[in-house]
Amino acid sequence: MRPAAALLALLLFCPGPAAGAPDLSQDAILRGQLWRELLAKPKEQRPTVGLVLSAGSLRATAHVGVIAVLENAGFPIDVVAGTSMGAVIGALYAGGRPAKRLWEIALSMTFSSGSNYSKVRLLSLLLSDKLLSSEGTVQFINAELGGLRFEQLPKPFACVAMDIYTGEAIIFREGELAPAVRASMNLPGLFEPVQYRQRYLVDGGVVDYIPIDAAKLLGADWVLASITENDYRAVKPKSVFESLEQVIDIRGAFLSREQRKQANFLIEPAVGEIGMFQAARANEAMSKGVIAANNAVKAAMESLLLFSMGSLSRGYGPEPKP
Repeated sequence: MRPAAALLALLLFCPGPAAGAPDLSQDAILRGQLWRELLAKPKEQRPTVGLVLSAGSLRATAHVGVIAVLENAGFPIDVVAGTSMGAVIGALYAGGRPAKRLWEIALSMTFSSGSNYSKVRLLSLLLSDKLLSSEGTVQFINAELGGLRFEQLPKPFACVAMDIYTGEAIIFREGELAPAVRASMNLPGLFEPVQYRQRYLVDGGVVDYIPIDAAKLLGADWVLASITENDYRAVKPKSVFESLEQVIDIRGAFLSREQRKQANFLIEPAVGEIGMFQAARANEAMSKGVIAANNAVKAAMESLLLFSMGSLSRGYGPEPKP
């Protein structure tokens, strides 16, 4: 089955609001009416909705499935923030790439995408003191988005990297897009740090696994976070680099305990056992993203509606006196 056909089939047949008999209860009818009224409001008259995409290496391709369901449901997304692989997917989505194109890109992705990683280069890395380059990420992002800057994206976007000398989280939301995305996904210990002005930057997942703070800097009032954490009990590292990724993920998971509390709604695809090198499982990860989002999107709508009741109720009051 072609990727687009597989995506369509998942959207149609997974349980959730995209499938099944319509709910004709009074609550559902009222909810549907309120939802249409919310979507009909100008952006400035409703809460600004932020989509946050966590780090998670190749597991984070599940974000594509989440985006596909949100698009299918007509869910409003005003601003986007991401870290590491979440930054790659978030940049492409904020740049106007639809879920179908994101799905195609993820299926063609390998661990060496955007880098000079290979078995020969890996052996060289082990035998020398020279880290690999992630320069190809810049070329990849520019090829997809035509060299857009943050300010030119259809949706406001932010991504996070870490200063390897100070441990500070560096949030990018203006200037050149591609170098910022490269820095955000620049796995320490494998790729050489990216120099940006006087800083040397590596993967933002070390300090900001779920960058809700970045979305709020963009003006998000209500935040939906898609989280693709590792399941440490299921994944047994088989190499130095898988062990390094596991350590980074564990640190990110501890940080995310507090970050989760800042989100208004969470979607957590069941991808914890997918390893960072298992590119062949990208389709599985995205499918699990579809399933998780389908099961959650109705509750996400209800959460956003409850949060928006203040702006919705303003339309039901008496007309102001002249």
